[in-house]
Amino acid sequence: MIVDRLAQRAGVSFRMETKWDAAVAGAEGVVLCKPQSFMNLSGEPVAAVAHYYKIEPGRVLAIFDDAALPLGSIRIRPGGSSGGHNGIQSILEHLGDIPRLRGGIGAADGRAMTQHVLGKFLPEERVILAEAIDRAIKAVDCLQREGIDAAMNQFN
Repeated sequence: MIVDRLAQRAGVSFRMETKWDAAVAGAEGVVLCKPQSFMNLSGEPVAAVAHYYKIEPGRVLAIFDDAALPLGSIRIRPGGSSGGHNGIQSILEHLGDIPRLRGGIGAADGRAMTQHVLGKFLPEERVILAEAIDRAIKAVDCLQREGIDAAMNQFN
């Protein structure tokens, strides 16, 4: 949702690139990538797009949901472990340690994790989520303008 909003704001549309198994959009020196592979294989399309566009790993920002964070919270980090997130683990294996922005979706609360991650948000959750997406967009802007330390200080 965050990546979709970034594309919408830039006025660009995603196009499916089957050679990379990713939907890709670009504007203003930024390439947005949404892997279409299985989540556990996300690193392959992200690395392929980064290599094609000659983007250094330190300039890649992984944006992903995280059930370990409360709904509506965001966290920016310059790197670190996958935290058990298989998609991030795949990206780390293919690109090395990269900056990331995690968006909290809250715990599964008894539901299967796939059902929780792929399910629909309740109306009251959508309000919280909309505010978090707005905040995440501001965090990405801050990161681009002022760097990761400033973005972490302001948004974590």
